[in-house]
Amino acid sequence: MRPIAVSCGEPAGIGPEIAAGAWAALRDTVPILWIGDPAHLPEGTPWQAVASADQAKTAAATALPVLAQDFGAPRRPGTPDPAHAPHVIAAIEAAVRLVDSGDCAALCTAPIHKQALIDGAGFAYPGHTEFLAHLGGADRAVMMLASDALRVVPATIHIPLAEVPQALSARGLTDTILITHAALIRDFGIPAPRMAVAGLNPHAGEGGKIGREEIEMITPVLDALRAEGLDIAGPLSADTMFHGAARARYDVAIAMYHDQALIPIKTLAFDEGVNVTLGLPFIRTSPDHGTAFDIAGTGTANPASMIAALRMAARMAEARHGR
Repeated sequence: MRPIAVSCGEPAGIGPEIAAGAWAALRDTVPILWIGDPAHLPEGTPWQAVASADQAKTAAATALPVLAQDFGAPRRPGTPDPAHAPHVIAAIEAAVRLVDSGDCAALCTAPIHKQALIDGAGFAYPGHTEFLAHLGGADRAVMMLASDALRVVPATIHIPLAEVPQALSARGLTDTILITHAALIRDFGIPAPRMAVAGLNPHAGEGGKIGREEIEMITPVLDALRAEGLDIAGPLSADTMFHGAARARYDVAIAMYHDQALIPIKTLAFDEGVNVTLGLPFIRTSPDHGTAFDIAGTGTANPASMIAALRMAARMAEARHGR
């Protein structure tokens, strides 16, 4: 298969360490092309500079293939350097070009540190996902957290809980469900996705006694989509959606806010969860964790989520492209 492009992310975090660990675990099954400064890789990492994705496929068996960039300053684990910011952004842009051109099968991003990008490069996007949507020309991107045990999609993401009811809308919820439905078919090979949608309020509003969002907005959206042929259950009480028997009845859970979605998946698959961006013209996955400055450089970083993200990217590429 074509290699997976891996952008280096924040050098001061654990990104270089988990990239090296993931290559060691997957070199015989999932070829990767790491984009960053090889001087930032852990000491002793076998790496080989390559000029193209084709060269990466050959090199990956014995060394981490690197599309080398000179960041101009050493890595200081745990201490981000704003001078690295333009290079971190350039690595993401280079990775997107590789997947856009078809030279790489998918993109897997190591975690970034937004404040360092703002300080060093005036980064104008709320986060990684919005920047990738801009680069891909996507009107809207949707965040999925996925593991073998559970897939979840929050309809709202990084906003205060008090703002969630106002942020939810019929149009936004409809778009989230339709983008997720299309991705399950195209990228996960599920021809007839089964979707479960949580209510916003406890007990899904209990017939309006504990809130009316389910009656006034969520149920009409779901009814309209069911009329179009989508297999959707809900709105459901979130407190009974995530036990084993309930999860067996759906392929994805749509939640109304961040913690409603992320608490169950991080409970079930803390080390193996994968962040997947839906709605982009290319496949993008990422480990479901941050830069972990507190352990960077200590040799204790667990590459399990990066390994899972790369494996999922490869499976999604197979589903979408057949190779």
